[in-house]
Amino acid sequence: MMLSKTKGLTVVTIVYWVLLSYMVAALIWWFIALERQNTSITQIRLSELIKDDPAYVDKVTAIEEAKKRKTAQYIGEGVTFLALIMVGAVFVFRATRRQLRLSQQQQNFMMAVTHELKTPIAITRLNLETLQKRKLEEDKQQKLISNTIQEANRLNILCNNILLAAQLDAGAYTSNKEEINFSDLVEGCIDDFKTRFPQKEVKESITEGLYIQGETLLLQMLLNNLLENALKYSPKESPIAITLYAEKDQLLLSVADQGVGIPDDEKKKVFDKFYRVGNENTRTTKGTGLGLYLCSRIVKSHNGYISVTDNQPQGSNFVVTLQQA
Repeated sequence: MMLSKTKGLTVVTIVYWVLLSYMVAALIWWFIALERQNTSITQIRLSELIKDDPAYVDKVTAIEEAKKRKTAQYIGEGVTFLALIMVGAVFVFRATRRQLRLSQQQQNFMMAVTHELKTPIAITRLNLETLQKRKLEEDKQQKLISNTIQEANRLNILCNNILLAAQLDAGAYTSNKEEINFSDLVEGCIDDFKTRFPQKEVKESITEGLYIQGETLLLQMLLNNLLENALKYSPKESPIAITLYAEKDQLLLSVADQGVGIPDDEKKKVFDKFYRVGNENTRTTKGTGLGLYLCSRIVKSHNGYISVTDNQPQGSNFVVTLQQA
């Protein structure tokens, strides 16, 4: 399916250039034909003049001037038509490519969602069937239960992301902001993350007593998505570094990993809806392409901004800037 989408985009590009070349060639031919006609008319008018006429020179000059005016008129009309054709062609080309790419991203999203939904359901079912059919030791039972809860949390986060994205896009989400101790909220999200992923090292540096005007649910989703993203794209043995500090009247939250990093030409695209590098047939990391998109929308709804830079020595560093209360 992804191959057909790419092929479709290539076909559209080829057809676009063929049609555009044809229109430009037709416009050039139109100009040449009119100019030839203008030259022929000028020659006929000149041949009709009587050379012994005292006003012969003036009449020749007038005819030549008329020819020049016609040529200038044709050039002006041709340039105007060419500009309109180019502007329209560029608009249509970009709109078509954007639509095809969005269609490809949506296809990626559907494949990813299908995978993300089936995996926790399958694991949960297998764990419950194991508990039902076998008598296990207490520690093994607790491990299966813990894994089941973790998969249920994954499913819950995915459903919340999908619902929130739909509400934000439809303008149906009603925000209820209040003064929040952002330092406590960040620490709470980190503690929850450590509970869910005890094997992952988290280095934190949180400045206490920082407040903002915001909505707790959305900000928790922001933190959870950034942490989940860092978890997915970094090696198991590498730590995640989280920093929160104040700078003048702003708060800066940094979530840095030591993963593969993001190429410079992809850095802005990662906040687009459904955007993920590659396709679901070859990708190994889990995800739907909604997490960072929601992060961007949540930050904007709080009058802040989010950016991604290269971490040192490797990986990515997501920085969220918000206004202090």
